[in-house]
Amino acid sequence: MNFSRGQDNAALMDLEGFAKRGLLRKDPEIKSKLISLIREVKRIPEDKALTLAEAVLEEAEVTLHPRGDVFRLEGVGVSMGDYGVGSRGSGDFYTHTKIAEVIGRTGAVVDSRQLDDSGVVKAEGKYITVTVDGMHSRLSDYPFLAGFHVTRAALRDVYVMGARPVALLSDVHLADDGDVSKLFDHIAGIATVAELIDVPLVTGSTLRIGGDMVIGDRLTGCVGAVGVSDKITPRKSAKPGDVIMMSEGAGGGTVCSAALYYNQHEVVDETLNIKFLEASEALLKEDLTIHAMTDVTNGGIRGDAKEISYTAGVKLIFEEEKMRRLVNLRVLEMLDTLKIDYLGVSIDALLIIAPEDEAEKIAQTIRKAGVAVDEIGTVESGEGAKLHMDGKVIDFSPRFREAAYTPIKKAVGQDARRDVAEMTAAVDRAAVNAVEKKRRFVEKIKRR
Repeated sequence: MNFSRGQDNAALMDLEGFAKRGLLRKDPEIKSKLISLIREVKRIPEDKALTLAEAVLEEAEVTLHPRGDVFRLEGVGVSMGDYGVGSRGSGDFYTHTKIAEVIGRTGAVVDSRQLDDSGVVKAEGKYITVTVDGMHSRLSDYPFLAGFHVTRAALRDVYVMGARPVALLSDVHLADDGDVSKLFDHIAGIATVAELIDVPLVTGSTLRIGGDMVIGDRLTGCVGAVGVSDKITPRKSAKPGDVIMMSEGAGGGTVCSAALYYNQHEVVDETLNIKFLEASEALLKEDLTIHAMTDVTNGGIRGDAKEISYTAGVKLIFEEEKMRRLVNLRVLEMLDTLKIDYLGVSIDALLIIAPEDEAEKIAQTIRKAGVAVDEIGTVESGEGAKLHMDGKVIDFSPRFREAAYTPIKKAVGQDARRDVAEMTAAVDRAAVNAVEKKRRFVEKIKRR
């Protein structure tokens, strides 16, 4: 890993993007604005900032309209924020079905079409599970927490496929002015989980965000995990007649972000555990019949229910009262006080779908590991999901975005700001364009 130098400043500025926007609108003050932005972050004299600004403008101008088909991108006028991509609601779920279309059919046992958080291939008679998780963007200023929770998330994704994790890898990106201590603190968070669950961190990459073109101290990155198994438990294996079970959960990066940005910092301690991983390890040691597993992550149980129903072609019925009892009390009190829907955010719980006659053995195994668990629902023939709550049966679908769990998310809101049908048509068009571009370049390179 190559660690970068830096100094401590609290901003992040994309100089290249700023310069290109200014050049496109022919802003006569673009150079002076760039100098001001650079000096706001970097403690350098004006003449040095001028030299940097001129270099930024030179690079931005020559790459504004590059020649060649490979550079061509047909924008469709829908931004990530517009369509809720990454916000774990209905817009995000739909986008992932289109990503699967762009990738196309593969020879994998489980690929992106199934909407599982891990993919699976078979090699030498074993199932190899591979996954990657991005760190929570709001934990950039808290590198240890970011590392801890993203590592736990990656391991969760391997465990729920019925695989035992055997290796971890990391990819860390820190902007040019970030203090080097952020890197070590982040790696320490990753290594803490690795040591607790005895899965080695074996490789990784460390880079600056945007190289010299992005200034500030923002941290981002991901952790990947690899697992091995003799059988798998993908979402598509859920069957009518199965029961749904859930373990206790106290949340991860999402709950940390809510606690941090609503000044309830002491709640963060509740998230620092490996109960999910311990429950999963206990299950792997027993000869149990489990059809499907998943982790309750961003988008919450609402999101998981939609994906499982879509992938397996079944209907899911949930009991709200039983789910509520499995959420960490301090975390639940915070979410209720802040009017954050606990069913629409990550609570770091293990969701198990299994035959009814296996439920008691599964529950006993998890409880022996010191983790609470209960049956929370059933699987039926049909489609969609329903929730039994306060004596009523209500629809259990995700909103356009996940439950708003920070002040800025509440300001943005959970509903679409534009016509969804219109945006969906544009997303479809973008996916078709990408498929066609892939086809052209596959054929072009094969001809060489």
